[in-house]
Amino acid sequence: MNYKLLAIDLDGTLLTDDKRMLEENKKVLIALSKKGLEIIIATGRRYWSAKNFAKELGIELTILANNGNIIRRISDDRVLVTKYLEKEDFHQIVKKGRSIGLHPILHVNHYEEGYDLLIEEDEEGNKYSNYVKKNIIRHKKIKNILDYEESKILVICYESSYETLRKFEKKIHKECPRKFNTHILLNGSDIGPILEIMSLKGSKWLSLRDYAKDKGINESQIIAIGDDNNDVEMVKKAGLGIAMKNGTDKVKKAADIITKKTNNEAGVAQVLKEIFKI
Repeated sequence: MNYKLLAIDLDGTLLTDDKRMLEENKKVLIALSKKGLEIIIATGRRYWSAKNFAKELGIELTILANNGNIIRRISDDRVLVTKYLEKEDFHQIVKKGRSIGLHPILHVNHYEEGYDLLIEEDEEGNKYSNYVKKNIIRHKKIKNILDYEESKILVICYESSYETLRKFEKKIHKECPRKFNTHILLNGSDIGPILEIMSLKGSKWLSLRDYAKDKGINESQIIAIGDDNNDVEMVKKAGLGIAMKNGTDKVKKAADIITKKTNNEAGVAQVLKEIFKI
């Protein structure tokens, strides 16, 4: 198959557990880019964070950030796609979360204004834990998150136990059927389980598919590599779906290929060398 586009996740895939991009992975991706393969970073990370890693490759590429809810080109930061949550839906989710003691972290599109995360003031220190501590750069505090007036919400995140988040996720889909796209991230995080809630139109795969279509690239010409539950749809529906050896059971089940090596062993480079014979 003449593959034309490679979509690759960051955490647990291209990055090691201690958030490094191995030289072997870099060399393979640079070589494939020189051969004409378009490389897309498809990540749950915010654009600012993802761009800092992408720049290490030194090649022109596009980033599908926040699970595809915003797409930017790193050469000039130009926004190509945004998929925001409706304000009414945002209010509905926040109120439901508050009823069971959950506090939201909003991923918002205010890159040019210097912040990407919006949280509530937390004088007693009991609303947020590791997530905010790990993402202290470029966040803004607000007294009541429902007072946020702009409509630039990309993702609502919650951190708690898996059981609490799964129960809340089921509640959302039961009371608001076919209104939101959700998943719980589990793999390789020292933060713990994270529930992400976004527009029904927002997903790595939907944005990747539409981006490829605009470029005249067929779905069968796409390779997708990932490791966590937010990668399942992308891995399942791409022309060639690859799951990392260290991936979740769900993403492995969806994949055509499972790498022989983990993210800490340059599993990305290993599998791409085999596919492209380089």
